[in-house]
Amino acid sequence: MSSPANAWQSFLISQGAAFNALGEAAFPATSASAQLFDLSSQGLIAISGADSQTFLQGQVTNDIKLLAQGAQFNGYCTPKGRLLALFFSFIIDDVIYLQCPRDLIPDLVKRLRMYVLRSKVLVEDASERLVALGLASDTLATTMEALPATPYRQAQTPYGTLIRLADTGVQQRALLIAASEQAQASWQALSATFTPSSTSQWEALEIQAGIPQVYAATKEQFVPQMVNLDALNGINFKKGCYTGQEIVARTHYLGKVKRRTLLAQLTSEHAPQPGDVLQDAQQQEAGQLVRVAPAAGNTWWVLAECRLEAKEAGTISWQGQALTFQELPYVLS
Repeated sequence: MSSPANAWQSFLISQGAAFNALGEAAFPATSASAQLFDLSSQGLIAISGADSQTFLQGQVTNDIKLLAQGAQFNGYCTPKGRLLALFFSFIIDDVIYLQCPRDLIPDLVKRLRMYVLRSKVLVEDASERLVALGLASDTLATTMEALPATPYRQAQTPYGTLIRLADTGVQQRALLIAASEQAQASWQALSATFTPSSTSQWEALEIQAGIPQVYAATKEQFVPQMVNLDALNGINFKKGCYTGQEIVARTHYLGKVKRRTLLAQLTSEHAPQPGDVLQDAQQQEAGQLVRVAPAAGNTWWVLAECRLEAKEAGTISWQGQALTFQELPYVLS
């Protein structure tokens, strides 16, 4: 018997998709203004049980008690304050879900279970139970009448749970979480209005929205502020203790953060990768790439973590190619 994930991929292949080694779907290029994306390369961890909120409060950077008001970003750190993962977190039917790259999930589930002890908490890989889809359109609020008015609020629809995300320019965006048995019907219904598009195009929208990510190649490389988690309201400095809290708080209260993640483009025939080193004008290490997605031609959208001093002093480059910096859609303190 095939798994739900295999059945979902088989279904999308029947709809014209091809998949790369990362499990990302590719569809024929489109310039349609209303687009539908497969996000099943992102997995989900489910945290349930009577003590789930208390348990998770001691593990992540944000205030889990505020999840009842809407979805939130969370960092999951080592005791030294270095990020093991970035989670997009939300609640559906009293279960807390943590979304992150699927290949990280087995190790994260194992690590989280180590801290459950006698708590009434169940930590599970829910990536087979649920399917994540992305929606983007400059008229999304009109097309999806249930779309919440503000980012990170959610609503129930016939297609699944709809969570509004931050806009990217004129593009309004949402995450749709559907049960695996419902996902095919939801995709077919939505594709009457939204054009199926490649996961890489969604990645480009995420980058333009300034949303970072942690991958296997960049685990334990960043303190949360280095990837702007504070600017994304992903750190609560009043919630109390959690793993790595002392380092994160010290970085905050000592004042100016010296390394930040910035939005940029670069041109290259070769694909840059998260974790690739960046150089300053003196060819010294200046930082690294956080997130990458193709743009038109041989250009790439990137989020680049770098020393602010090095950027102010001159060019930041990747393999000899200068980065062209753009304005982030939010303010860095």
